[in-house]
Amino acid sequence: MQPPRIFVNIGERTNVTGSARFRKLIAAGDYETALEVARQQVENGASILDVNMDEGLLDSEAAMTTFLNLIAAEPDIARVPIMVDSSKWSVIEAGLKCLQGKGIVNSISLKEGEGPFLEQARKVLRYGAAVVVMAFDEDGQAETAERKADICERAYRLLVDKVGFPPEDIIFDPNIFAVATGIEEHNDYARAFFEGTRLIKERCPHVHVSGGVSNVSFSFRGNNAVREAMHACFLYHAIEAGLDMAIVNAGALPVYQDIPEELRERIEDVLLNRRPDATDRLLETAESFKGDGAKTKVADDSWRELPVEKRLEHALVHGIADHVETDTEEARQKADRPLSVIEGPLMDGMSVVGDLFGAGKMFLPQVVKSARVMKKAVAYLLPFIEAEKGDGPQEAKGKIVMATVKGDVHDIGKNIVGVVLQCNNYDVVDLGVMVPCARILETAVEEKADIIGLSGLITPSLDEMVYVASEMQRQGMDLPLLIGGATTSKMHTAVKIDPAYAAGPVVHVTDASRAVGVVQNLLSGNARARYAEEIRAEYRKMAEGRRRGRTDRERITIGSARANKADIGWGGYTPPKPATPGVTVFEDYPVEELIERIDWQPFFATWELKGRFPDILDDPKYGEAARPLWNDAQAMLKRLVEEGWAKPRAVIGFWPAQAETDDIRLFAGEDRKETLEVVHTLRQQMPREGGKANLALADWIAPAGSGVADWLGGFVVTAGPELEARAREFEEAHDMYSSILLKALADRLAEAFAERMHERVRREFWGYAADEDLSNDELIAENYRGIRPAPGYPACPDHTEKRTLFRLLDAEARAGVQLTESCAMWPASSVSGFYFSHPDARYFGLGRIERDQVEDYARRKGESVEWVEKWLAPSLAYDPDEERARKDAA
Repeated sequence: MQPPRIFVNIGERTNVTGSARFRKLIAAGDYETALEVARQQVENGASILDVNMDEGLLDSEAAMTTFLNLIAAEPDIARVPIMVDSSKWSVIEAGLKCLQGKGIVNSISLKEGEGPFLEQARKVLRYGAAVVVMAFDEDGQAETAERKADICERAYRLLVDKVGFPPEDIIFDPNIFAVATGIEEHNDYARAFFEGTRLIKERCPHVHVSGGVSNVSFSFRGNNAVREAMHACFLYHAIEAGLDMAIVNAGALPVYQDIPEELRERIEDVLLNRRPDATDRLLETAESFKGDGAKTKVADDSWRELPVEKRLEHALVHGIADHVETDTEEARQKADRPLSVIEGPLMDGMSVVGDLFGAGKMFLPQVVKSARVMKKAVAYLLPFIEAEKGDGPQEAKGKIVMATVKGDVHDIGKNIVGVVLQCNNYDVVDLGVMVPCARILETAVEEKADIIGLSGLITPSLDEMVYVASEMQRQGMDLPLLIGGATTSKMHTAVKIDPAYAAGPVVHVTDASRAVGVVQNLLSGNARARYAEEIRAEYRKMAEGRRRGRTDRERITIGSARANKADIGWGGYTPPKPATPGVTVFEDYPVEELIERIDWQPFFATWELKGRFPDILDDPKYGEAARPLWNDAQAMLKRLVEEGWAKPRAVIGFWPAQAETDDIRLFAGEDRKETLEVVHTLRQQMPREGGKANLALADWIAPAGSGVADWLGGFVVTAGPELEARAREFEEAHDMYSSILLKALADRLAEAFAERMHERVRREFWGYAADEDLSNDELIAENYRGIRPAPGYPACPDHTEKRTLFRLLDAEARAGVQLTESCAMWPASSVSGFYFSHPDARYFGLGRIERDQVEDYARRKGESVEWVEKWLAPSLAYDPDEERARKDAA
């Protein structure tokens, strides 16, 4: 006889990413009230508390330590186990040090391979904690039952056999995904979870299984009755299959038997995937169970009956531009002068937008649409304002000069931040891209700016930002300096930029949603000094910690790293010869072919909408912003194709090659006598365990003297300058939303082009995988032979190798793509890289390199050590400035 199953409910409200209230309490330092949240979770039946402090502006380690130490002093809370939840291992470790009893770590996975997985598992074991293991490996999240079980069984064997982990302390999370989404591939997700749980319990004795149940019902957000019924039905079948614990609101669960029979039958048809029309039938039934929170999607023009001030507010909040000129004219007729319309109803409406965005009730796509409506209204009023001579708009809260720094061409993120600040009544002077330091500082003085904001995407921009900061210091400026962009980081800001500008505050801004709060703090009078000092103190602490970390690290020489290079075994391998050696050019490539290859997840990330595509379209938090954005993107792509907006271009090439230590020599002919170019690569120089090699890209090219005839390929693709020009037209028409949307799509098309060309290279132009037949999801997951690493990215961080690639391909003449002095590509929606065909070739991160490799690399490239250090600054394991200072002192 089976013992009765005990189901464990995990409380999740002590999680700053899942509870806005808890996040605000922690941010405000109100730990007493935050403890009440934990106490209420326990009183409401939580058997475990999930504690997460992952928030950009928090000192997550300190917050985790403080909160868990306070919990330890509260017997009515401390009686339940704590699940320490974080994406940062340092935070998890800080939490584990505070736990008195047995804790749970949430979570680890195989997504970065076995090495990091085993390292973290051993640390968890040393702390005596249990561990949540996600069904996630190097190829992504598991969706089918068999793959869920395979990943978990692999993790089980590693944990039990290699680490000695007690199996009863292992909790597998096999991923609960949304069903009834309308996408056929999703229909089996719930059944796959049930079956996967059974298989895991069979193959992995004594383990536990957990999951986040609310995910399954995302398609019915707004219909709480159906969602709660789905949760109850899901738990009924999942517990029967072996589910031991879950994150779920137990207080909102109906009794399984009390669910109306028709609704229960149709829910289970969906969950068990019992019939092809299950989703449609549940949708029909769900209509009759809609509660007060339901939202019926019907056209509602009743707002057109409101007073004009409220109509303008509604249009701004909902991004509706159809009637704005008519309503603006009506408001102008009522006002004493045109400027009053801006200072009155328009600014009132934008204040509502700013409040909603700040409260997390609006998202970036919606805010940018609001700005489009505002600009259209202001543009209509400008002629009337100018006719009155001398009137200006309402005084702004502050003026910010923003620019993408010299040598860099990327501006989507900067443009989004500018729109968000304008929506909050800040005056933004946007200088565009590739802006020299002198122009930035001169404009700041001329405009009497309150703040300067710098943006950059490529690593050389980091050095340019340090230069701008040092020039601000030299010129005696004290304006706050904001730093943002994909390549920037809080650590680089703390270590390099902040010390260069002691006269004023420097703040790294992680994304647009943080920008308004940072600017408010910097312009808030007496509070500015306190805020600036807190930031500076945090940066100094980070910089000191980094210095200590560099001093204490284990080092190996470049000679030792080369002795541990990848063992390829060239004697038993014949590299494939390209079917079309030399250079091939593609002009006006069919856009339709590229649209099919788009990876949509990064598109939504550009708009700061976080989630897995296509699930994000029905996400309860982001869905209302994601779905219209998706529809707008599809409509723009349709226009882009029908009206011929884009003329994508590409150039690819293949050259005879041989490796010479860490370099790759390319030849003009197959006799391999005349050298064309030398491609320089770098080697991992960190200590390696478990038989892992110290990799360099050159390892996957046959070495000189091996007698093996090998090849290297290269490519440059672009969505084309036509899209840049079209985006400027939108900006000139005061439609920043369409401009940003088009640039985001252009980036996706360029990446899709790179993916499509690589596919054709494998199947046609190199031809080593002529029979390859992969879906778009499999292509995005890189389930193919060969790699296409790009200069400036983790395996090859030296951007100057693009210059070699561009010479080989004559890319500017053949594809119309130019390199800036910082090796950024123009048009910005362009991608370049090398092609490697070896079946063992894979992507990797270089990590930190030592001075001996830098000196060797400088010699091979014929450049100075200082030149190399400038281009490879983020990859250096040492600080050149500190080394030079020590030498000077000596």
